[in-house]
Amino acid sequence: MIAKNLTRLATLALGLACSGAALAATIKPAIIYDLGGKSDKSFNEGAYHGALKFQKDTGVAFRDFEIQNDAQREQAMRKFAQDGYSPIIAIGFSQASALAKVAPDFPKTEFAIVDSVVKAPNVESIVFKEQEGSFLVGILAALASKTGKVGFVGGMDIPLIRKFECGYAQGVKYAAPKDVVLQNMIGTTGAAWNDPVKGGELAKAQIAEGADVIYHAAGGSGVGVLRAAADAGKLGIGVDSDQDALFPGKVLTSMLKRVDTAVYKTFSDANAGKWKPGVVVLGLKEGGIGWAQDDSNKALITPAMIKAVNGATAAIIGGGIQVHDYMTDNKCPL
Repeated sequence: MIAKNLTRLATLALGLACSGAALAATIKPAIIYDLGGKSDKSFNEGAYHGALKFQKDTGVAFRDFEIQNDAQREQAMRKFAQDGYSPIIAIGFSQASALAKVAPDFPKTEFAIVDSVVKAPNVESIVFKEQEGSFLVGILAALASKTGKVGFVGGMDIPLIRKFECGYAQGVKYAAPKDVVLQNMIGTTGAAWNDPVKGGELAKAQIAEGADVIYHAAGGSGVGVLRAAADAGKLGIGVDSDQDALFPGKVLTSMLKRVDTAVYKTFSDANAGKWKPGVVVLGLKEGGIGWAQDDSNKALITPAMIKAVNGATAAIIGGGIQVHDYMTDNKCPL
């Protein structure tokens, strides 16, 4: 009997030890947002919502940090890594140089970056086919326009944002070859992502030239674009997150870039021990790109528009439509 009880105690102790090991193995995820912060109603906020969903579904809490200047990128990465956080997700291409410095110093830490590629054995690089989603909203813009002129307002003037613009223009021209696409960029520094006043001014200038639908890819600055369009009785197109509800009935649609899905999957893979380094490319086929249709914009989207976009989506996925990627040659074929 004594021997049997000792065996039971040993088994119980082993079970507790295993349980403790399992608890100790729970991941400590963290996010570092780009300039504009997690309440930008766009790119960063999408990442935040993905992390919140992961936390709700798993009970695993995450930490996050909103940088105020470029120097804080590397500081935040090092601090999280030193404190044992992993995976650490850096949101935005501007984080690439800092991550390239930090990742080799913490080889056992799992890192991820959205919108750039950092080649390291402990980094997952997540990029999107933004040109595909921009093509679709370009079709919608052309079909909704009454003037034959539509607009685009980008944030920071970089190839990535030109990629949005080029995909959009291709979609517009696909649906209405004679339509005119007006375009402006807000700036050349990180401040361009958080200047809604400038975004609004550029939108007003395009409206004065005849644009009646304006698509933005400008982060927090885009709220100014959407507001200017709504105030003028025109239509805006949101980006990254579903922004239709910001100005109900005045936002035609939003080009969805599922940063939330990317963050959720990265955290989930790490939590399940399935995380892998390397490059992940998300487009229409992978469910990483799309367009928004909801109660806020349903009156603006006609059956003919839905048919046109669904047809183009199937053609892009099937290879019948090839949407040019500006970043392959820094040129737009229009």
